Amino acid sequence: MSRLTQRRPTKAAQPPGTVEYVGKHKVDNVGITVLDYGPASCRESTPATLAELLPHRDSESVTWIDIDGLHDTALLQGLGAHYGFHPLVIEDVVNTHQRPKLEDYGDYLYIVVRMLSYDAEKRELGSDQVSLLLGNRYVFSLQESWGDVFDPVRERIRNGKGRIRNHGPDYLAYALLDAVVDNYFVILEQLGEEIEDLESLLVEDPRPEQQQAVHQLKREMILLRKSVWPLREVLSGLERTESELLQAGTRVFVRDVYDHAVQVIDVVESFRDMLSGLQDLYLTSISNKMNEVMKVLTIIGTIFIPITFLAGVYGMNFAHLPELGWRWGYAGFWAVSLAVGGVMLSFFRRRKWL
Repeated sequence: MSRLTQRRPTKAAQPPGTVEYVGKHKVDNVGITVLDYGPASCRESTPATLAELLPHRDSESVTWIDIDGLHDTALLQGLGAHYGFHPLVIEDVVNTHQRPKLEDYGDYLYIVVRMLSYDAEKRELGSDQVSLLLGNRYVFSLQESWGDVFDPVRERIRNGKGRIRNHGPDYLAYALLDAVVDNYFVILEQLGEEIEDLESLLVEDPRPEQQQAVHQLKREMILLRKSVWPLREVLSGLERTESELLQAGTRVFVRDVYDHAVQVIDVVESFRDMLSGLQDLYLTSISNKMNEVMKVLTIIGTIFIPITFLAGVYGMNFAHLPELGWRWGYAGFWAVSLAVGGVMLSFFRRRKWL
């Protein structure tokens, strides 16, 4: 069943706010990474238990808590209780089929985005939900698998490059959103190369497997579109929010990410049009190829029409047929047949039918 139409797992008969993991169990152990940083320092740690993680709430510096793996609901409920997160927020975090959205809970903002990856061999997009919780002194990033697109952000924090260590958690949240959107451009570049390669193949030698590749890319483009279109609304809402958690200086950068998201949408729409054009190109190429075959067969049949006529006339069983007893009749038949064929081929070439 297609990933675009498959039935999503649901929590039947469960009251709102029930924390039950809904998704694929992608990691065995939950990984937690904490970065406490300020203008002059940066401390990194990997707490193994909830008790080791809770004291970071009282940190005076900016704290980035990155959690990989969402199946440990007890850990998430403990964090929610300690930081004052609404039960519906924790429910949405573990329900990994959310569309991108922004929710303002006053003391913190809850942001959902889709982080994408692309497998070129399978021509398949991978989509992971990333939940961001932006508070006064902290940012949580939560996802259900290892590996993300945030390494450039981590390096800037560790090395003190750029302005990130001189700003608050709102700027960190912007940097994470920017990394997600920038990764869309990397994926679009890969998809663009595949589309160009398919176009060349369809022009040179169209085959059924190439049409299947076009259909596969169209399905992945739908998934990409479903991830990017709501993100534009999220970024627009984040820029216009009246929350004091987002500083005026950061809103300018959020507007820049919004512009990038709009560019991604434009490219996605262009690719969808190109893929629709590739389907038409495939059908046109097949039709042209068939026309070439039919033209050759028609020319061959046309050349044999007079030859078949001669063979039919001299194949009749009449006793007094002219030239029937001629010694050179067989050789003459072939001479006439070859001459007729040569004249017709010359005529076809002059008319540029060959």
